[in-house]
Amino acid sequence: MADVKRDTPAAPGFDLFGFLARFAPLIFLVVLMAVFYLLEPRFLSQVNLFNVMRQVSITGLLAIGMTFVILTAGIDLSIGSLLAFAGLVAAAVAKGGLQDRFTVGEDAVGYGWQLAALAAIAIGIAGGWLQGVAITRLKVPPFVVTLGGMSVFRGAALLFAAGGPISGFDRAFTWWGQGYIGPVPVPVVVFLVAAVIAHIVLRYTRYGRKVYAVGGNPEAARLAGLNVNRIILSVYVIMGFFAGLGAFVLAARLNSAEAVAGTGYELTVIASVVIGGTSLFGGVGSVFGTVIGALLIGVLLNGLVLMNVSSYIQQIIIGVIIVLAVAFDTFAKSRRRRA
Repeated sequence: MADVKRDTPAAPGFDLFGFLARFAPLIFLVVLMAVFYLLEPRFLSQVNLFNVMRQVSITGLLAIGMTFVILTAGIDLSIGSLLAFAGLVAAAVAKGGLQDRFTVGEDAVGYGWQLAALAAIAIGIAGGWLQGVAITRLKVPPFVVTLGGMSVFRGAALLFAAGGPISGFDRAFTWWGQGYIGPVPVPVVVFLVAAVIAHIVLRYTRYGRKVYAVGGNPEAARLAGLNVNRIILSVYVIMGFFAGLGAFVLAARLNSAEAVAGTGYELTVIASVVIGGTSLFGGVGSVFGTVIGALLIGVLLNGLVLMNVSSYIQQIIIGVIIVLAVAFDTFAKSRRRRA
């Protein structure tokens, strides 16, 4: 009599690709730090690590806002220019106008860091709102709107300060960029607190679920009763908020605001978000991944500087990493569709 074979479910195997898709940025960050430590032991010194975190904090703040935008399959190329404009406005408020733009320290008479921070954030939110309206009401693609915004805000920054810097703030202002809470630089604390709040909003609130829904399938989200345009508008407002906050912290750190501030930040910020696992197609990603991506970029640049690698080569490496990250994201998306 023939043996009867029972159908038994196959034991689930280890999904290497799925594991890499989820943890590749973190694994790469750890490996990269180990390699730089072997090549240059100074890399893991406390001073250098805090220096890396301080450098990452500004672009990291922008990357948090960019995560919201890219989760809806959008993009914002204007963040560097908006940051420069918001920083100049904050500096002018802190100095009490443009007439004392070069007065240094305690002799400067202004309106205080509180109003300066509010001014920077207000400019950022206004800029993000205007671009969001153009995208949702005028139906202009985000790439085109923010490309135009990049030129408009840079021009506004140059016009506002007549092309010159505004510098020399009081200690209460510069503390936000140069101060410490214990051994930790203040910009790092601001960045980490913002990241935690953004993570909670995206993962544990109804609004966060709406952002993922719109990015995953905007038409399905609309049929489910979501106001897609309002959600898309809101993510550009959030992006503007972080641009304003980053502008304030950057001006405080440098003790100066300039119209050329933030030049090239678009590349670094988008790279941080994409490398961190957020899909350019929308609907997939996390703030935690963005933080890892920002740290990875910061560690990479810092390590290359310690090894005296040319800044030109650094830009080439970052560009290659972006292309590889997007290629990996595209492959992962197609693989999920076949599954």
